[in-house]
Amino acid sequence: MSITFQINERLLRTIHEDLSRPHAFALERMGFISCRPTFDNKQNVIIVARTYRPIQDNHYIDDPSYGALMNGDAIRMALELSYNQNASIVHVHRHEHRGKPKLSRTDIMESNKFIPSFINVRPLLPHATIVLSYNAMAGRCWLPNKKSPVPINKFIITKASERLGVFV
Repeated sequence: MSITFQINERLLRTIHEDLSRPHAFALERMGFISCRPTFDNKQNVIIVARTYRPIQDNHYIDDPSYGALMNGDAIRMALELSYNQNASIVHVHRHEHRGKPKLSRTDIMESNKFIPSFINVRPLLPHATIVLSYNAMAGRCWLPNKKSPVPINKFIITKASERLGVFV
């Protein structure tokens, strides 16, 4: 089984621009990507990014023990997005370096807390968390009917000029 995350370079650039904005107290920005997954007959999954929703400034919790922490309103917004669009949800943030990023212990612990909410809303869809660096990505995916997340094996960035069916 293989899990691929695919994103258009224009959308990825938009996400990087948003994650670069300063916040009054949070050390990093976060957001959610709504996605359309496809499955093949070998159980391979391609999660295709469609839209990005940044977490609003007032949805961050001022807690200096975290780089950034979101409140329940941020989760509710993403749950509504998933429900209304019948979409997989991918939580995204960035670590400020070049090269392959790695989810921190805190990233893993916190995503283990909130991703089950998305599974409850759309149990037949995969949901994920991704961490970006300036030039790479890493992530974990919760697949339908699986108890534990698995690594995302492959990341594809499509050209902005490419017209794939899901982007039309």
